[in-house]
Amino acid sequence: MSLDILVALTAYALVMTITPGPNNILLFASGLAFGLRRTVWHMAGILLGVLLQIGLVGVGLGVLLTREPAVQVVLKLVGSIYMLWLTRKLWGTREWQTMETARPIRFHEAAVFQFVNPKAWLMATTVIAAFVPPGEHYAERVLIAGLVFTAVALPCICLWAGSGGALRVWIQDPVVLWKVNRAMAVLAAATVILFWL
Repeated sequence: MSLDILVALTAYALVMTITPGPNNILLFASGLAFGLRRTVWHMAGILLGVLLQIGLVGVGLGVLLTREPAVQVVLKLVGSIYMLWLTRKLWGTREWQTMETARPIRFHEAAVFQFVNPKAWLMATTVIAAFVPPGEHYAERVLIAGLVFTAVALPCICLWAGSGGALRVWIQDPVVLWKVNRAMAVLAAATVILFWL
């Protein structure tokens, strides 16, 4: 992979992973509700899911996604339902005290979410289409692209989860914390609209 392509891929990965989207809003909310340390497995699940997606698109799954409108609709529908289920968990119960007994999104839940997240599929498809042209050492270049993308994504998602964690430390009133978490749940649910644009 040439230096020009690596620089362009790095810039693309930075833009796609630092900007708000379903994953980043969920990470911020998790950092807010549980702190950065308890959100680490959520972050790891996202990174593994994205890496696997890039690999799957590299071996040809991206063709199915771009050529079959019915697959895209099913993906958007399943992604919307899963996102709303995750935000329902964020929303929690009526009592703010129960946030103490709640749990962050688990590793496998975060990884699975990538496979029903249309933005993640768009990112993976673009990575392969734009930065990994067919040719010699194709599999190697797909792996490098996936590793570069996840390496760039790591500090970006840490920033989102860490920002939520920092706000958690700053907000000492549990009722205010609960209300902010609910607002983040509403924002996360609103990202479902982006799936359909």
